[in-house]
Amino acid sequence: MTWAPLLRLKEALGPGAELAVVGGAVRDELLGRPHADWDLATRLLPEVVMAKARAAGLKVIPTGLQHGTVTVLLEGRPVEVTTFRSDGDYRDGRHPDSVKLGVDLHEDLSRRDFTINAMALPVGGGDLVDPFGGQADLTLRLIRAVGDPLQRFGEDGLRTLRACRFAAQLGFEVEAATLAAILQRLEVARKVSVERVFTELDKLLRGAEPAKGLNLLVESGLLDLFLPELRPLLGCGQNRHHRYDVWVHTLEVVGLTPAEPGLRWAALLHDLGKPDTRSTGPDGQVHFYGHEARSLELGEAILARLKASHALRQEVAALIRHHGTHPSAAWGDAACRRFLRHLQEDGLPLAQWGALRRADNLGKGLEAERCEDEHQALLARLEALAAAAPPLSVRALALDGAALMQLAGRRGGPWLGNLQRHLLEAVLDDPEANTPERIAELVVAYLAGESEKSGR
Repeated sequence: MTWAPLLRLKEALGPGAELAVVGGAVRDELLGRPHADWDLATRLLPEVVMAKARAAGLKVIPTGLQHGTVTVLLEGRPVEVTTFRSDGDYRDGRHPDSVKLGVDLHEDLSRRDFTINAMALPVGGGDLVDPFGGQADLTLRLIRAVGDPLQRFGEDGLRTLRACRFAAQLGFEVEAATLAAILQRLEVARKVSVERVFTELDKLLRGAEPAKGLNLLVESGLLDLFLPELRPLLGCGQNRHHRYDVWVHTLEVVGLTPAEPGLRWAALLHDLGKPDTRSTGPDGQVHFYGHEARSLELGEAILARLKASHALRQEVAALIRHHGTHPSAAWGDAACRRFLRHLQEDGLPLAQWGALRRADNLGKGLEAERCEDEHQALLARLEALAAAAPPLSVRALALDGAALMQLAGRRGGPWLGNLQRHLLEAVLDDPEANTPERIAELVVAYLAGESEKSGR
């Protein structure tokens, strides 16, 4: 959305509205970053905003009158307009007990979390309103609390996570006093709902520099509060196949995956079981036998605790389950087709598996060029096999269950499933055998063999 509809709203509200863009939109405008949300603030009371906007033919929704907020639809997109306000006490560590409307813009900005979010741009022209040095902190690439950080984090525990999330999204550092204050306000952060915690962690993981945000979780104590299962990864040494310990490897893998929720969460959790399964063989080599299953168990528990969506949990589980499978050039085509079948059974696209595998290999920190070449060659081979549309499930057999029963002259039962699985294995070995005629031949041979076995 451009500034044009904002100017239309300003005209509707009149010259005394003092309408200004506030919050993250100002920050992103100054940074030249794209953004979806435009939050506005005005000195007008919400009832006045509603009346004037409707008189101008705009649709208005009273979304939060108790907090001075209404939503105006501009070019079909919702824009929140909030009356300048100050907040009362935050006894629940998340929401103000009361709000006071009718304050000036400076006081309204003083209640916000970080200086880079406490600026305003007047709609229709005018100088940037920046009472707390937000523009300077943008230049310094610094996240600094407005006023006393202990007070800011004492008011709203979610702000502790937001500091780490902004660092990951923007690549900024957190100012020392602000970071130190997080550790002293963990009891307030503990009050934040798991749904909001998940949202912040998800945004952090999908940021441009997720490693920065994750390391801040460690430094601030937030990791132990919300993701304690990750703590044992720090300093957990690996074997000759890895340059880094498990934690640093995990950070590398997260940063190397595309910024999609399923891939980033899987990257974070894929080696979670390594500390519990770490062993040393007689030759002194470190092993992690069965770490995939343990990672899956721990990862599923974390996402369930954070109330992640069922779809995300399924995708992450599939990625973790298969991340330890390492097809190689030595595999035959039949073995590759069986692997594609396993991916299909788990609803996991080959491209998703490939993205995590590539990141996992490069994240080892060894022979990056060779790893990249081998991965691309393998992925091209798997893609070519998949493009040939081989039969990967019993549903793809040239004869369905009804035809097989008719051919055998038998009703359904366990025998039918056994037969279909046998046929699938045969056509995975030789996809050209998946024709009605060849399938019929295989059925006759199979039934004859079963009859011979039962007669012994």
